[in-house]
Amino acid sequence: MLLAEVAATSSAVSATRSRLAKRALLVELLRRTEPQDVPIVSRYLGGQLRQRRTGLGWRSLQTLPPAAAEPTLGVQEVDAAFEAMSGLAGAGSGTARAAAVQRLFGAATADEQDFLRRLVGGELRQGSLDALLLDAVAEAAGVPPEAVRRAAMLAGATEPVAEAALAAPGPAAALAALGEFALTVGRAVRPMLAQSAPDVATALTTTGTGPAVVDAKLDGIRIQVHRADEEVRVFTRSLDDITARVPEIVELVRALPARQLVLDGEALVVDDAGRAVPFQDTASRAATADVQVAAQSRLRPFFFDCLHVDGRDLLDAPLTDRLAALDRVLVDHPAAAIDRVVTADPEVAAQHARRVLAAGHEGVVVKAAASPYEAGRRGAAWVKVKPRHTLDLVVLAVERGSGRRSGLLSNIHLGARDGDGFVMLGKTFKGMTDAMLAWQTERFRELEVADDGWTVTLRPEQVVEIAFDGLQRSTRYPGGVALRFARVLRYRDDKTAAEADTIDTVRALSLGS
Repeated sequence: MLLAEVAATSSAVSATRSRLAKRALLVELLRRTEPQDVPIVSRYLGGQLRQRRTGLGWRSLQTLPPAAAEPTLGVQEVDAAFEAMSGLAGAGSGTARAAAVQRLFGAATADEQDFLRRLVGGELRQGSLDALLLDAVAEAAGVPPEAVRRAAMLAGATEPVAEAALAAPGPAAALAALGEFALTVGRAVRPMLAQSAPDVATALTTTGTGPAVVDAKLDGIRIQVHRADEEVRVFTRSLDDITARVPEIVELVRALPARQLVLDGEALVVDDAGRAVPFQDTASRAATADVQVAAQSRLRPFFFDCLHVDGRDLLDAPLTDRLAALDRVLVDHPAAAIDRVVTADPEVAAQHARRVLAAGHEGVVVKAAASPYEAGRRGAAWVKVKPRHTLDLVVLAVERGSGRRSGLLSNIHLGARDGDGFVMLGKTFKGMTDAMLAWQTERFRELEVADDGWTVTLRPEQVVEIAFDGLQRSTRYPGGVALRFARVLRYRDDKTAAEADTIDTVRALSLGS
């Protein structure tokens, strides 16, 4: 398949807000994709390269050769080029990679260059998220979406599932092929995710009638632990294998009274008082295998689910049954269990949430007690509740939008007051409605002082109210801190830039908040 066909579909998907229209576009492309191209096409439609690392950054794609007049690139050729780049290392690799970029992008049309640039940069914001792509695979293969989602959960990836379903000669064969995917100890499964609610009472209503499990929500790294006899493997939420970097977790799991296990949980570093350190410190610890660092900052696992124990799969069992199995496994290590209560009483749940927050954690996750373990959509079975922080900041610059936001000014640069000037804290394009995008595009042109073709620098006058989940230390921004998960709430025309929050106010907030 030509890359141009994938780029055209991606562009069309980006241009519509309708989920049904997006899915129809994906189905049409998938149905005419050759079986050998399905893994590549499905990954590209999901907005990712198949290679985790290519050595390419945005700077390396700033200057590109003239675009080709006609499309000739096939997806296999493009995938092979990125695979070759990912293997470059050592002396001369930078020069070789730059030459490879020139060859690949020189063979691409202008539309293909734009598609590839955004694919490399992780900015292919076309609304074609994985759940939508899985639904499209189901429709193209003529099978129930639930069968595709379950297979993808068990496979830990979309590509093999799409390949199996679409290569089958008919729906019955596709369904049989999907049924071959099973939980395998040692192979990561996709994690179950939670939607959000503003408070515990709303979360309890969302999960349905009956009791709910209210878990502490820790600000650590999601881990999935597999044990097969003495072999233990630890995976992250993105299914990266970090076993070699977390010997303390491996040691604990080997001490548990089960020969086969699959556990879901969080890992974090705590201080001497037992409180979680800032997330950035936990992330730094999990990113290194340095023995000295590991000795000084030990990761502690906190498990909240059990998916398999000694030959018994528990994915379809009620959450309460899975927790009973977890408690049996952790009988000699109760501190490795997430703090939880089981209740249908909103006040009991709210009291637990207050205790969790007082202990320095993020919030709670409310879970339907009878729910099975399902990856895919953020369904109503798990609902997270976290306190929301807000700041009034000043927009310092704005970037041009892409895809559905082409022609609009989208990604805003956020600044706090610092003496007579401003210091940048991050960027966001989250939370913007169509009306807000149209308004800010006009407004920011009024404030423009420079335009380099991508970023428009502004007079620092417009105040915006930003919600965020916390702060982290940053060497990228001169203020030394950055916002986590920032999103726009509203523009504050009732405030001047002189009334925006200061960098001192920001720094006074807990880095772990």
